[in-house]
Amino acid sequence: MEPTAKRSVIPPDDPNRELAIARPETDETLPHVCVVGDTYTILVSGKQTNQRYSLIDMLVADEGGPPPHRHDFEELFVLLDGEIEFTFRGDKHVVHAGESINIPANAPHNFKNVSGRTARMLCMCTPAGQEEFFLLIGDRVPTRTSPPPEVSAAEQERRKRLLFELAPKYRTELLIPNG
Repeated sequence: MEPTAKRSVIPPDDPNRELAIARPETDETLPHVCVVGDTYTILVSGKQTNQRYSLIDMLVADEGGPPPHRHDFEELFVLLDGEIEFTFRGDKHVVHAGESINIPANAPHNFKNVSGRTARMLCMCTPAGQEEFFLLIGDRVPTRTSPPPEVSAAEQERRKRLLFELAPKYRTELLIPNG
């Protein structure tokens, strides 16, 4: 009697999936987008990971960061430079360069750069999708260090309405007044 070969529980390799190497300083194909005055570079998109995760390089201006919000996906931040104050369920936590913080799905949170200079961090969202939201609501810029464009008060109001309109589609709830 022949021994039976064990079947792998891991699916076979998908040759249609490609290796992704992100070079934010030199790769001119990477999208750079200004959101709330900060510049986010999409290093790895959901399209590249079969929607498993996305990876975003974030340059956060002094005093910059998003308003309070929550969403139904996980976010892992790795601080590369500076200090960021995360508010998680109302409690403040300062994260320094070299440290990481995971925000569980559905938890109210926001962050603010408290370094006195631009801070840099990586953000992994799992599953992916947040990067698509950023690309719709932000301004494309040529490089990751390009300054954010000037936006009129009327345009800021239009964008705020768009933000509230699109947030539910991208599984996000803004915890600020709409109006």
